[in-house]
Amino acid sequence: MTSTTLAASATTPSERTDADRLPSLTGLRWIAALLVFGFHAGTMRIIADPGPQSVVGEIFTLGLSGVQFFFILSGFVLVWSARPGASRRRFWRRRFAKIYPNHLVLWALAMLAMLWFADPINPVAALENLLLVQAWDPRPGHFYSVNNVSWSLSCELFFYLCLPLVLPAVRRARPWLLWAVVIAVPLLILALWPGQALVPESDRWWFTQVFPLVRSLEFWMGVAAAELMLRGHWRGPRLPVASLIFVLTWVAASQWIRAEFWAALLAAAYVLVIAAAADADVHGRRSPLRSRTMVWLGEVSFAFYLVHVFVIMTILRLTGDWGTGLPGWWGPLAVIGFLLLTLGLAALLHRYVEQPMMRRLAPSRPPAVGLPRQRASRGGAGAAGDVEHGSTVHHGQ
Repeated sequence: MTSTTLAASATTPSERTDADRLPSLTGLRWIAALLVFGFHAGTMRIIADPGPQSVVGEIFTLGLSGVQFFFILSGFVLVWSARPGASRRRFWRRRFAKIYPNHLVLWALAMLAMLWFADPINPVAALENLLLVQAWDPRPGHFYSVNNVSWSLSCELFFYLCLPLVLPAVRRARPWLLWAVVIAVPLLILALWPGQALVPESDRWWFTQVFPLVRSLEFWMGVAAAELMLRGHWRGPRLPVASLIFVLTWVAASQWIRAEFWAALLAAAYVLVIAAAADADVHGRRSPLRSRTMVWLGEVSFAFYLVHVFVIMTILRLTGDWGTGLPGWWGPLAVIGFLLLTLGLAALLHRYVEQPMMRRLAPSRPPAVGLPRQRASRGGAGAAGDVEHGSTVHHGQ
């Protein structure tokens, strides 16, 4: 293998088994997307009455961490599915085909909506958003611009550019170093709270929540976890226990743990669930995440993510309820309506834009070869195909 191949390394798995998909990870994408939707349903003032509004806010108070989940998942899946001999150009072309057509459609729709409502348009911010470089610009109105949630695609694009360059070193890394990455990431996330004091106060939100270099910590955590599992070195709970840990961590973080700690705790909980779901698929254990419904919801989750804020904001502005919310039970009913409408539009976007453009723009995947039996029996086998997220929001407003 040459140095330009994606998985060039003596330790790269040379074989793959027939279990070439991880449907449970696709199902997990929908759960993360739903958390993000719930967070925005609570913060975009759809519900006017304080009672129902507080319930939604309480349940989804940590929903902004959905993108943290997706960044970890993205790193895990891309390493898991990396195949020997796949060139960097092929990898970058597939990633572009996966995220950019949907982004372009929503960018155009959002620009039309801004013209309709006579919103001021910053041409520099609009161009940055179009090119998916907005997350590098800390100026207000730039990193959140046009279709606001696409800031995380800007981060993903950076991850995609880096991974083929770093993956050969990941394949050669000693297990202890990979474990060090998995353990260090939550600690580094925790260190961001005192560390942000080094950044001008006006830029601290951008630095901790948007800056691609900082957000890449979660991606590399997923990368390290996947490599450990591929080699059979991952040690973690099975899916039922990992799911329980996630739920308990979520409840504890939302109720009793200070804000500066919960992101680090959730990173650990998320990587345990992701690895456990992958392991369940590899070994054929029961997993409700790979039901036909959950897999379909996961497949449209990227489009759902890109559409949901645009739909909510546009309709509320058209009805005159933007900023005030809907009174009585109209508010909760509107949340359900937005969920169903967004899901329907996401299905159309997935069916008529995302899938056709993947077929047209993305090169075919190289033939899969099986994972060595001794490694498959311990750490698992298979690729997740295109089960990475389209990215969703940590704070997409």
